[in-house]
Amino acid sequence: MHLENLTKQVVDIAKQAGDFIRQERKSFSPDKIEYKGLNDLVSYVDKGAEKIIVAGLEKLLPESGFITEEKTTTKTGERYNWIIDPLDGTTNFIHGLPTYSVSIALREYDELVVGVVYEINLDECFYACKGSPAYLNGHPIKVSGVPTVGGSLIATGFPYYDFGKQVAYIELFTELMRSCHGLRRLGSAAVDLAYTACGRFEAFYEYNLNAWDIAAGVVIVRQAGGEVVNFKGGSEVLNTRELLATNGKITQETLGIIQKYF
Repeated sequence: MHLENLTKQVVDIAKQAGDFIRQERKSFSPDKIEYKGLNDLVSYVDKGAEKIIVAGLEKLLPESGFITEEKTTTKTGERYNWIIDPLDGTTNFIHGLPTYSVSIALREYDELVVGVVYEINLDECFYACKGSPAYLNGHPIKVSGVPTVGGSLIATGFPYYDFGKQVAYIELFTELMRSCHGLRRLGSAAVDLAYTACGRFEAFYEYNLNAWDIAAGVVIVRQAGGEVVNFKGGSEVLNTRELLATNGKITQETLGIIQKYF
């Protein structure tokens, strides 16, 4: 399989889903919201976008399976599985806040080999595959060269249903707030990772994450020269529900701060 050619085809599929989401936003009504759990929102737009993505990817790799947020398919693959968030930032979408994205990754056995994140409102598509550079709209991207937390802009996410670690999270947030240029919470982990890959952020951290939130972004950050670890410093992040992505230069300093609280 030629991964670079495959990645370009995945980019096209992500943009098709993004076009659907963009069009539906124009006439979207709050009465179309559904609740999967506490503050866990979904709409027909998420499900419709996922169906577009699944149909497109099935044609690319008929033998592949899927790990999807909205569970529109339960097909599993032996070698290849796509990991999909059709609309990362649903709450932003529902409220008309313009930061949301399509996130598609391919896992071969246990290795992530393709990642595509399409930020819909800015029409920015970030993508990478194993062995290739990372790109934004066709232009190579790299993580930033900032060497310290003190000079960094850092992104995070807030818990919205599991508040068991809320006190530790706020204490960590407070220390980082005093230690860096600023903290940002955009509401789409896929976008946070993409922005880390292209140097807009020096780091992104969050806990209670699902595989579909981060899989594509992990590929892009790593191929852009960055580093992605769990809060213990290990490389496994898809199943640990916690993640720190950095430019590779502030990993240990940031981990040292995080590990005081987690």
